[in-house]
Amino acid sequence: MVNETRICQNCKQRFAIESGDSAFYEKMQVPPPTFCPDCRLQRRMAFRNERTLYKRKCEAPGHSEEVISVFSADNPQRVYDQEAWWSDSWDPMAYGREPDFVKPLIPQIMDLWKEVPDIALMNNNCVNSEYCSITEENKNCYLVIGGDFNENSSYSSFIFHCKETLDCHWVSKSEFCYESLDCISCSRLFFSQFCEGCYESAFLFNCKNCHDCFGCTNLNNKSYCIWNVQYSKEDYETKIKEFDLGSSAAIFQFRERAKKEQLLYPRRFARVLRSVNATGDNIEGGKNCKRSFEIFDGAEDCAYLWLIYSKVRDCYDTDHSGLSSELCCDSSTIYPGSRILFSRFIRSCKDTYYSYNCHNCSDIFGCVGLRNKKYCVLNKQYSEKEYRTLVPKLVAHMNSAPYIDTKGRIYKYGEFFPVELSPFAYNETVSQELFPLTKGEAAARGYQWREPEKRDRDIANAVSGVPDHIKDTDDSILSKIIKCAHADSHCSHQCTKAFRPIASELQFYKHVKIAFPRLCPNCRHYERIVKRNPLKLWHRKCMCGGTQSKNYANAAPHFHKNNPCGNEFETTYAPDRPEIVYCEQCYQAEVV
Repeated sequence: MVNETRICQNCKQRFAIESGDSAFYEKMQVPPPTFCPDCRLQRRMAFRNERTLYKRKCEAPGHSEEVISVFSADNPQRVYDQEAWWSDSWDPMAYGREPDFVKPLIPQIMDLWKEVPDIALMNNNCVNSEYCSITEENKNCYLVIGGDFNENSSYSSFIFHCKETLDCHWVSKSEFCYESLDCISCSRLFFSQFCEGCYESAFLFNCKNCHDCFGCTNLNNKSYCIWNVQYSKEDYETKIKEFDLGSSAAIFQFRERAKKEQLLYPRRFARVLRSVNATGDNIEGGKNCKRSFEIFDGAEDCAYLWLIYSKVRDCYDTDHSGLSSELCCDSSTIYPGSRILFSRFIRSCKDTYYSYNCHNCSDIFGCVGLRNKKYCVLNKQYSEKEYRTLVPKLVAHMNSAPYIDTKGRIYKYGEFFPVELSPFAYNETVSQELFPLTKGEAAARGYQWREPEKRDRDIANAVSGVPDHIKDTDDSILSKIIKCAHADSHCSHQCTKAFRPIASELQFYKHVKIAFPRLCPNCRHYERIVKRNPLKLWHRKCMCGGTQSKNYANAAPHFHKNNPCGNEFETTYAPDRPEIVYCEQCYQAEVV
């Protein structure tokens, strides 16, 4: 039930504060938000740079070596390498200061954020994997973003426990996979999405336990199928020779046909598994979860979540978090935490407010870089009594003297940090992926923008004459700079215009007999993520019309017999999209 309708400060669109939302905010003792859910996520993601990496000097005392960093060389943020940051050679409390009740509090916190050293790159316990970001335990990996426990893998994001995997997104427990998304426990699977337990296959969509298949959709426990047509093993082995993935031109043709073939079969309205009263997509083990996405291993009594792992409870507007976190609000990257409000990158903390990069702390407000501390404000130590007295004064001050950004948006207590104060330019961050803007649009909203580093010499020396077939591509390509196929267009993919191949990727393409790519790593990444549905929901009816739905004839009887299905649902498929979208009952009847 809608308790209140508001106008978002940012996008000026209406959004609802429902009765359940109001109960949560009352329990957390925070006011209802003044930004809509999408703008709240956009605001948090504008503080998360995953993929834009730079070289700069480590600024720790006694250090001057060059490090890989998410902060550019001209970024005023003070940067230490990981070893120096975690050492006892410096004290974040040395930067402490008392709050100034004449000025708004948020800029004071951000000033502290700039001064306290930050970690150049989150890349823990890596071996020969220096160019990986927000990862741990990777070996011989290159440009793996947000993925852990991988080996000999490159150009991928959010892959886990994978080996010999390239250009993949959200793939786990797999090996020798290429250009695949949302797959688990697969081997030698190429150009596929939503697959489990599949191997020796390509261009599959939503298949399970299949092998030796090509261009198939919605198959379970099948083998030797091409474009959903069953063949004998002998005929398949003869026919599959016509599908040469070693040719770039052939791959383009297969891609185009696969897109058309997939539209001929019904889609599940949402992937909501083992869940009760949950709306969103890609939810596993959700209970009483609203408008949430990418939930793995459980979440309960939550709303507006994205990328959550392992049994969180009572959290709103939280992302990239997990490990039994609870009572988190408008916060990002919590592993784990309890009662974390308006904060980012918090580990093993509780009762934390407006803080960043703090570990094993409790009862802190406006702190940066603290470890094993409690009762601190702006990195200054207080007694418990002093802290309990000061915090209500800080909240009252934020309400009476709020920060007002350059576009007139007001930030009282209860709002996450303003985008314009992010240490990153908008187009360096995940926000550009989820909510892409042009330079002009970003400027109109008051957001920072960073022009790409000039690479005129590289682009001038780039070659576009890459052989069509991998068999004609030799080691000489490793000494060349390749011109991205999007270089002369105006794509919105953060195109680098040119790229240098690495030896391990050429070895991979040769081994699996797949053509060398024509796009730079950034463009390949964006081409993958646009295949996933947006983090939005539309109210729709099941499209099953009885025995026939569009061009699809049902293969099995449905509960509604020959009549149109009357089920309604919330789905990430917008009404104007071409897919055939079924409710769970109709989908299960067709895909068994």
